[in-house]
Amino acid sequence: MRLKKLGITMGDPAGVGPELILKLYPSFRKDTAYIIYAERKTLQEAKRLTGIDMRWEEIQDAGEVKEPGVYLVDLSLLKTAVPEPSPASGRASVAYLGRGVADALRGNIGGILTMPINKFWAKKAGFDFPGQTEYLARASGRAEYAMMLYSRKLKVVLQTTHVPLSEVPKLINREAVLSKIKLINREFKRLFGFYPRIKVLGLNPHAGEGGQMGKEELLYINPAVEEARALGIDAVGALSPDTAFLGAKEGDVFLCMYHDQGLVPFKLLAFEEGVNLTLGLPFVRTSPDHGTAYDIAWKNVASPSSALSALSLLEKLL
Repeated sequence: MRLKKLGITMGDPAGVGPELILKLYPSFRKDTAYIIYAERKTLQEAKRLTGIDMRWEEIQDAGEVKEPGVYLVDLSLLKTAVPEPSPASGRASVAYLGRGVADALRGNIGGILTMPINKFWAKKAGFDFPGQTEYLARASGRAEYAMMLYSRKLKVVLQTTHVPLSEVPKLINREAVLSKIKLINREFKRLFGFYPRIKVLGLNPHAGEGGQMGKEELLYINPAVEEARALGIDAVGALSPDTAFLGAKEGDVFLCMYHDQGLVPFKLLAFEEGVNLTLGLPFVRTSPDHGTAYDIAWKNVASPSSALSALSLLEKLL
């Protein structure tokens, strides 16, 4: 059998990423190679913090890995093992990500688990993307992609992601909504082996109330759903956002029009087990559904539950 190889990027070294990697280590499988893109001295400090004795072999290239185990690609970018949140920590987090993505695109690893970066400090370091998802899509040359928050309880996909709320209506049109519905349908079949029931939410309160509180549903969202159904896709909507999530079933996927419409209910119901899964990439990418958590970083109190779910899902999909 071909060796299963997956990558883990450390994220912002000032955040909880290094600690979480150590806390994942006891769950690593014996038949898998784990390639960590990070900083040797930062992981060593995380070992002291957690008391978890993770051993690794240092390598220059993931392509040379032929056996199961834990491997480190040390980028040696930091002056100190545990930096303050800063352009330096942002630059390092982007470098770990870039190196891991390069190996995924070359086929050296089958998928990648990305620990959180901080968008503010990444931008200060020259990272010209709203988030990791958008960078991954650009690096992969994929125009059609989607951010999905996945758990057994609830699955949501975002029509628009990291944009101001005032900009959202300008980005809602029939073609865009239909494209996202079709993407969800084919990616679920590819990754999970079945076609989901896609529940498409309205943009406005009560899905526009027949045009009384907004016309995006009548002009764009409902026509997109109707066209998807004509193609044989199991889609319904536009649904009223305030009741759409009631009675959610395991095979349902909710297409939400903007960031908080999907993430507020998701994090309320599934924060501990939630996984950020990017749809549309040529490799599998998962991530915890939380940020760098600077307020609790390097205190050995961060819960690894979401990171463990992200690792488990990545291994399953590979």
